[in-house]
Amino acid sequence: MTAGIKPLLEICVESFDDAMVAARAGADRIEYCAALAVGGVTPSAGAMAHLRDIPVPCRVMIRPRPGDFIYGASDVAMMKHDIALARDHGAEGIVIGAATPDGRLDRDMLADLLSVAGGLGATLHRVFDAVPDPFDALEGAIDLGFDRILTSGQQPTAEQGADMIARLITQADGRITILPGSGITPENAAKLLRTTGATELHASCKKANPAGDGYAAGRVATDGEIVRALKAGMSG
Repeated sequence: MTAGIKPLLEICVESFDDAMVAARAGADRIEYCAALAVGGVTPSAGAMAHLRDIPVPCRVMIRPRPGDFIYGASDVAMMKHDIALARDHGAEGIVIGAATPDGRLDRDMLADLLSVAGGLGATLHRVFDAVPDPFDALEGAIDLGFDRILTSGQQPTAEQGADMIARLITQADGRITILPGSGITPENAAKLLRTTGATELHASCKKANPAGDGYAAGRVATDGEIVRALKAGMSG
């Protein structure tokens, strides 16, 4: 991390209440999703209607279904509709990704999606971590107009992918923000910032509800104490 730059913390959430918990605990930005257990999909129209009530900037996940990132015409139509909803309800940005069958970024599809974003910020999500050539994909993301890439450095966690993240940040040279995510904790945050040169981190800060059963089994919620500890750890 560059000296004198205050690191920013983005928290991914899957409910309005979680967004408010994260914001009150010090999150600088929200990534709003549904169904984080499957990697996140687009939140409902009802959820997006309350974006302006969240006191920090919100980026909305635009992903029509779980699974791969190879989309057809109907998927694109839905994503365009959801991008317009997010924009009209006050999102600061969107989080998108699309791939070709050989795993490369689908640049034509991404350009089409971004054409309806109306100046919103745009994060390329972790489709990036499956591309065969991340350095080529980095240049492609810059050319398309993305302002962030969310990545674990093509490893299961950002800590494991720290070397790749550092190389991406060096190549980016300030043209786009590389946003490390996956496995970010209060204990490893400061080291990750220091060793990669990152200026932002992405985390979920979730805590499971051990009392949950039936349909509530596995329910996890954003934990404000973990958010506060992570924010403090980033300065450590």
